[in-house]
Amino acid sequence: MMKLNLFILSATAMVNAVVSGNMFEEPTVNLRTAGDFAILSKAGISTVPDSVITGDIAVSPIAATAITGFTLTLDSSTTYSTSGQVSGHAMAADYTSPTSSKLTTAVSDMETAYTDAAARSTTDATYLNYGAGEIGGLTLKPGVYTFDRDVTISNGPLVFEVPAGGDPAKAVFIIKTSKSVKQAAATLVTLGPGVLASNIFWSVAQEFIMEDSAHMEGVLLVKTGVTMKTGSSLNGRVLAQTAVVLQVATIVEK
Repeated sequence: MMKLNLFILSATAMVNAVVSGNMFEEPTVNLRTAGDFAILSKAGISTVPDSVITGDIAVSPIAATAITGFTLTLDSSTTYSTSGQVSGHAMAADYTSPTSSKLTTAVSDMETAYTDAAARSTTDATYLNYGAGEIGGLTLKPGVYTFDRDVTISNGPLVFEVPAGGDPAKAVFIIKTSKSVKQAAATLVTLGPGVLASNIFWSVAQEFIMEDSAHMEGVLLVKTGVTMKTGSSLNGRVLAQTAVVLQVATIVEK
């Protein structure tokens, strides 16, 4: 009888915890060392000046010649460069050790994070092809949103929000698509109270395109290219397995 009572008490506590939003949140996507970078790319980072990047940028396994438009100045250590458009360091696979090995690990971690996010299961059926792919003008709750089509943000602002009783600091949002994400000009992605950009993950098999003056929040885990056009901005990170193209864009590492 005592064991039965303990089981009932334990089960009740677990239910209450779920209702209050303190347990069983979707696990975060572990970026490991890829999370050290505001931009990490396997194929190149280009900018039309002046972009503003808060954090480090890097390319690997390619050379520093794949970082263009930044006017890089190689440090005397030859392990990194600096640029007036980057608050941190710019690094490449051909820089002096230990930079190369660090970047090899970071790229592997980036690919692992992408695979993790892309493999997450959507347990709520309403989160499958939510909004038929048009999520502009909607409010997203924590969870995994799965799409087999382009995801577009064009019908107004997109808001990430946590229901009453939830813990915003633990709330994880994963938006994954086998196609592309396309954000219209001047559209905004905003965060509800306490929601963290570092807990929002965009897993995109094809391209991620932000038009002029669009604003985005979250970590971009992109299999193909990322394009941020004139005046666009991101609070988060760009972790791309091909090229990153910036046109007078702003990225603040989160």
